[in-house]
Amino acid sequence: MGIKEIKKELLSKDKEELVKQILELYKKYSPVKEYFDFYLNPNEGELYEKYKEKVREGFYPKKGYQLKLSISRQAISDFRKLEVSKERLGELLLYFVECGVEYTNDFGDIDEQFYLSIENAFGDSLKLLEGDDVLEKYKERAEKVVDDSERTGWGFYDSLLEIYDNFYL
Repeated sequence: MGIKEIKKELLSKDKEELVKQILELYKKYSPVKEYFDFYLNPNEGELYEKYKEKVREGFYPKKGYQLKLSISRQAISDFRKLEVSKERLGELLLYFVECGVEYTNDFGDIDEQFYLSIENAFGDSLKLLEGDDVLEKYKERAEKVVDDSERTGWGFYDSLLEIYDNFYL
């Protein structure tokens, strides 16, 4: 079934039926609940803190020790779907990078794919922040990311430094 069929079906319902259906979705599915909660009360700061915890969970799970970047990536994807500001999304991506640098410093050399993922997120975060004209506000954090990566492998430090220089020099 596609959008066309769903739209046709929804247009055939009266307002009361639609409200009932939406309330049912709200009760059953947490992403729908979260979407409507944010839609009705758009507190980006509170939402950011919640997703920050989810991003961290991928690097430092409460149970076990295994790195699960998929959890962090999913958190970023879900956060993006809520249509938050570019600044908040850029800030969350920067936090992802900070966690990645911290993780590699704690546990040593990871793999090339890990580093590429972090590097890409760093560039994406700075691009979003630049677009919102708040890049300067995050300069210290971005510089710390680069400094903290200095003793890592795979040319990670060099890549982060190059990305940093592209935005701040």
